[in-house]
Amino acid sequence: MQNYDQLPFRQFTTKSEADKAINSLKGILLGINLDRKINDVELSELRNWCTKHHDLVNRNPFKDFMLVIAETLREDVNREELVEDLFWLCQKYETDSYFYSGATADLQTLQGICHGILADASINDQEVAALDKWLEENEHLASYYPYDELRSLVVSVLSDGKIDDHERKRLMAYFNDFVNLTDVELTSKIKYEIADVTISGICTVDPNVTFDGKNFCFTGLSKRATRSDIGKQIQARGGNFTNNVSRTTDYLIVGDGGNPCWAFACYGRKVESAVGLRKEGHQISLVHEFDFWDFLEDSKVGSNLS
Repeated sequence: MQNYDQLPFRQFTTKSEADKAINSLKGILLGINLDRKINDVELSELRNWCTKHHDLVNRNPFKDFMLVIAETLREDVNREELVEDLFWLCQKYETDSYFYSGATADLQTLQGICHGILADASINDQEVAALDKWLEENEHLASYYPYDELRSLVVSVLSDGKIDDHERKRLMAYFNDFVNLTDVELTSKIKYEIADVTISGICTVDPNVTFDGKNFCFTGLSKRATRSDIGKQIQARGGNFTNNVSRTTDYLIVGDGGNPCWAFACYGRKVESAVGLRKEGHQISLVHEFDFWDFLEDSKVGSNLS
């Protein structure tokens, strides 16, 4: 009887697992080393990574990874250099990585970065600044979740030049939404710290809105026009307007409603539905009404509503 692991489809699945693991590891390495200080708690995530991916140890280049990680865990000095060596190995593997598209691979790396930052249940200024730099350098991900929301959140946090405790909790709550730490004690600590924080539906910063053939939905209140008039303006530019969010929705316009705190506003059912679909992989952009009107007026079709 043929071994399950030797079946062709199993070998292909293992390749996908390997590529995803490498992309995630790249991110974790970047995340724990963003502030150039690697502590014991952060190293424990590398140890847990080894345990979780033990089945891949015989696949190139995982044996090399496991040896370098083991050396890193034994050393009290030069940890940063050893982590950089690991990252170098990950980059070498990229030439043999073909299962995932470039965007998907980068999103897996982003998830790993957030994992690495959250690994010691704390977020410092240097880590946020370095994350902001990485996000800026990877703007090709602007239309993908969670990049667009995370970019908006980081821009908002850094807008006044300082990061207060409440903003750190917001970042921690957002990371925790799609990062699963293996340390039960740390997970409990994070859940306790963010218990009073709710983040739902962060609008995209600097969105790119096109109308022709795209499907739009609106939620909240607008000071500038009725929902019917907004729908007519979209249709005049070749777009489609519906009252409900679905898998075919391209843009959910979030009405200002007089609330200046739009970046963290929760607008209820439609936003929650859009966020849920985004997490399933559907590319729905949450666009604030301010940005929507800018694009609408730039298109110069029909009369402007004011």
